Amino acid sequence: MSDETQTPDAPEQQPLLRVVKGDPTPEELAALVAVIAARNAAAAAAQVDEPQPRSQWGHPTRQHRTVHRSGRGQWRASAW
Repeated sequence: MSDETQTPDAPEQQPLLRVVKGDPTPEELAALVAVIAARNAAAAAAQVDEPQPRSQWGHPTRQHRTVHRSGRGQWRASAW
């Protein structure tokens, strides 16, 4: 980074990743950065997305319905 883009009162930034053990190749570091970036992007996208309304077709209370009766108006009443 050039000195022109940094402000004089900006503190030194710590690196986001640091190799503690081993000697990874540039390709291995690039793969690690890509995985971390993809995971962070997915987490950010999950926070932005609004929850979808849950369908009532699989709701457990629908399993407790009574047997359908025959007669006048019973077809309409079967939905409740």
